[in-house]
Amino acid sequence: MPTSSKSAGAQAPDFSTAEFRQALGMFATGVTIVTARASNGQLIGLTANSFNSVSLSPPLVLWSLSRAAGSMAAFRAGSHYAINILSAEQQDLARQFATRDIDRFAGVAFSSGVGGAPVLEGVAASFECFNRSRYEEGDHVIFVGEVERCSHRDNASPLLFHGGRYYAEHPL
Repeated sequence: MPTSSKSAGAQAPDFSTAEFRQALGMFATGVTIVTARASNGQLIGLTANSFNSVSLSPPLVLWSLSRAAGSMAAFRAGSHYAINILSAEQQDLARQFATRDIDRFAGVAFSSGVGGAPVLEGVAASFECFNRSRYEEGDHVIFVGEVERCSHRDNASPLLFHGGRYYAEHPL
């Protein structure tokens, strides 16, 4: 299967940014909070649903962040971060870390992980990562982390995001 196209480039989109966002929202995802500790000791964290596994050997994961994000400089410069996968009962925490101009860590229980990155308590799983590489694509930067430690809670139900809404139940 070819890895590149012989065409000159992609055609211009025939949809708006809003239509694209709505279509992307139809893909159900888990919800994460990515955390780090800046070089000055400041705690940084944000809600993200752009998380994916990359490789088992070596253990790699990825997530992406808008170039315009206020925390971009800290994540670019930092050596470590943690990806905390939220459990079904952590919807309020997801909202807290998505809110601007507040202390996102107020009232949040966590331990200090590899490189000082906060690992949140009660999450379904966590991945403590070395900030291995970054790729600039479009209006986002893709971060690839090499997982140095991971943990999970058996039988934890995940928090899901679909169509702009959170879901905590997933009957089959």
